[in-house]
Amino acid sequence: MLACSESWWGYQLRICFVADGQSIHLQRIISYFVQRGHEIHLITRPADHLGAAYAESVQIHFLAGLVPKSRAVSRFFQILVWTLSGLVWFLQLRVLLKEIRPDILNCHYITVHGYLGALSRFHPFIITPWGSDVLVEAQKNSLYKMMARYTLRKADIVMCDSQTMKTYLLDLGVPPGKIRPLVLGVDTEAFTRDQPKSRTVRELRELNSPVVISTRNLRPIYNVDLLIRAAALILRRLPNAQFVIGGDGEERDQLMRKAIETGVAENILWVGWIPHEELPAYLASADVYVSTSRSDSTSLSLQEAMACELAPVVTDIPANREWVTDGENGFIVPLDDSEALADRVTTLLESEELRRKFGANCRQIIKTKAEEKTEMIKLEKLYVSVTQMTNRSSNERLEC
Repeated sequence: MLACSESWWGYQLRICFVADGQSIHLQRIISYFVQRGHEIHLITRPADHLGAAYAESVQIHFLAGLVPKSRAVSRFFQILVWTLSGLVWFLQLRVLLKEIRPDILNCHYITVHGYLGALSRFHPFIITPWGSDVLVEAQKNSLYKMMARYTLRKADIVMCDSQTMKTYLLDLGVPPGKIRPLVLGVDTEAFTRDQPKSRTVRELRELNSPVVISTRNLRPIYNVDLLIRAAALILRRLPNAQFVIGGDGEERDQLMRKAIETGVAENILWVGWIPHEELPAYLASADVYVSTSRSDSTSLSLQEAMACELAPVVTDIPANREWVTDGENGFIVPLDDSEALADRVTTLLESEELRRKFGANCRQIIKTKAEEKTEMIKLEKLYVSVTQMTNRSSNERLEC
């Protein structure tokens, strides 16, 4: 395609994403490129009401929904269906790419969509890892590692959102010249301390209660159990403290039982998954942000809290150290150390001056290193440059 348009560098692209269409992060990326006047195609697995998340101009193509949702079926049957699904998806993708003829193929998540993109042999092919696909799945077993290596080898460009991610990518054999740094970023006009507060959290404020918030999903990798154990210790010093736990996941019931057993259930508000447009109000209403994750690349949840000038307390993993400097804009605590977590959270709840200092430093970091509009412009420029390079190479081959 690569035709003249209203874009400020004169190009309109036809971009094809292969990704989980339910992801709010993907929705934000696609929204930007729609607003910029590019033609967008999304290839994804079926999901209820997915179209409502995207502009009417986005052309959505669904892969066949062959994978059984029931856990009652045997593992052998699940493997068989997954294998058949993969074959059908591969054939579908090949047909769709021939029909769409995109300028760019950008697949998100290496070991599923990225692997399909690599098998399609389409170029230019950009892969965007999401974190756990590289940091967890590719380290889990030889099959996932083989899929990751193959995908990364076939990609023309590999996006990278942290030094931690880059280290793992290099270990998987990605040449440094293929790697491009980019974070999704935060809309600092939406995520700000200066806005109407969440009605839900405001009611806690009326009780003169300090508020701690966690917005990580309730899955083993995020270790929210640590926050519940720390809450019991915090409440010994600050009996009126309240804990707002957002997100959802397979550990929800287990964690709620843990809160009852630990005696902190009355001080925890389980708000479930928070719509993205409501998240700034929740963050702006709290005093301290906590992330207890065992593994992460760049945490968007942390960046959003930092943009809202929340003082963070996070676990000591490499990716968190790229955004939080202990004692300067937050606190870093050892993995699975409930006493250390409780001590640092309590220190912040007892010192408004320290919270303000950390919060101001956090927002400045986000505005400097992770402003959404700046990052999306960088991605748009990358798309254009890769397309131009591909077109030049094609023309040179034709001339020969």
